[in-house]
Amino acid sequence: MTERVIKPVGRGFLFLDSHPAGCERLVAELAEQVEVRSPERTPVALVVGASSGYGLAATIAGLARYGVDGVGVSFEKAPTARRTATAGWYRTAATAELADKLGRSFRFVNADAFADTTKSDVLDLVEAEYGGVDYLIYSVAAPRRVDPRTDTTYQSALRSIGAPHRTKSIAFEGTEPVLQEVEIEAATDDEIAQTVQVMGGEDWIRWVDALADRKLLRDDFTTVALTYIGSELTGPIYRQGSIGAAKAHLEQTAHELSQRDGVRALTSVNGAAVTQASSAIPGIGLYVSLLHKVLGDRMQSPMQQSIALWDQLTGETTPDLDEDGRLRLDRWELDPAVQDAVREQWEAVTQENIATVADAAWFFAEVRRLYGFDVAGVDYEAPAEVDVDWPAKA
Repeated sequence: MTERVIKPVGRGFLFLDSHPAGCERLVAELAEQVEVRSPERTPVALVVGASSGYGLAATIAGLARYGVDGVGVSFEKAPTARRTATAGWYRTAATAELADKLGRSFRFVNADAFADTTKSDVLDLVEAEYGGVDYLIYSVAAPRRVDPRTDTTYQSALRSIGAPHRTKSIAFEGTEPVLQEVEIEAATDDEIAQTVQVMGGEDWIRWVDALADRKLLRDDFTTVALTYIGSELTGPIYRQGSIGAAKAHLEQTAHELSQRDGVRALTSVNGAAVTQASSAIPGIGLYVSLLHKVLGDRMQSPMQQSIALWDQLTGETTPDLDEDGRLRLDRWELDPAVQDAVREQWEAVTQENIATVADAAWFFAEVRRLYGFDVAGVDYEAPAEVDVDWPAKA
């Protein structure tokens, strides 16, 4: 037993430790949002990037709503003598307990999703346990990728394209919001190419290829990669930036995969949310804070969107496709009236009024919840067990 009192210590939006009880309670909260369906058969899902953000929400929604079996893949750090495990480690342990409680057969693998050895090990597990896959959900957010076939390391770059870009951004001094001006450098051609290698569709194709080579694609196999478009306010640093080039490649990959026999490939355009990946992007935190101020409870959570995703993938509801064949789960965000209201707040925000014009307190709390803090019902003064095992059935 390794119990200790855990406090949120870190820098910016990055915390050194995570709270296991808070992460466990957060998973329970997500599951409580899901209304259970009774499918005629048990689908098998492979979720790559299952421990955080939309990948976590998609895993829990699939388990709790449609009773999926399958495998979740993520790359998390175990607890050490000095530090707790990563939040994703604790969330995965809690999700495994949820799967057991629901009577589902769902396994979790902790390994580098980009590695060929990981693909081989995961597909060995899929073949032995399930015999095939109905759904592959690809939700990987990583700063770098090592191509196992060339041993080349690619590093993603957070850059604009064409010219430098200045944007408003939110930071915190203690709990107090601070409005900043951040300048983003223009990307070189090499930085754009490397970002596409990390965040584009090449690894997604390799997962589908690996499944096909092992003859593990079931009839009506569907794969979906999660993407984002976002507002014109964040466009220069996101959709029109180096990350956007990678997202465009991901979407082109969906078209290429869909040309194959027996493969239905889609990208799902999700709406804005507070995630560990998005909170690190300049401007996104301020934008999401303003968006929540405008929408309040009408802002759709990752879980609400993941429920809608599964409903559309399974045919429970009609897929909402745009002219490019993308599933659109973000129409609530990009509604012109919503964007007009957010733009008005964006232009009006100053250091003097940021605490009221933006929903800064909500954003701060949401970032802390990513690490298991500020979760209702958790006693943060009590010692917590940090030495939590990875799910034994992995």
